[in-house]
Amino acid sequence: MKTKEKKDLHTKSLAELKTLLKNAKEELFNDRLEKAQNKLKNPRKIFIKRKEIAQILTVMKEKEFVK
Repeated sequence: MKTKEKKDLHTKSLAELKTLLKNAKEELFNDRLEKAQNKLKNPRKIFIKRKEIAQILTVMKEKEFVK
């Protein structure tokens, strides 16, 4: 996730963040399946997706804390 995309996370609402989180988790699941089947070309993609999920969760916690 690039710096601009990280900053855009802060402007999104909780509902939008939840949908992003859901999509990211689905992609991570699919990537793990592909890795198990030896179809994943870039195994680093799993690490990057996990990091993206953590960033989304962090922004969600910040927004909940501010309320």
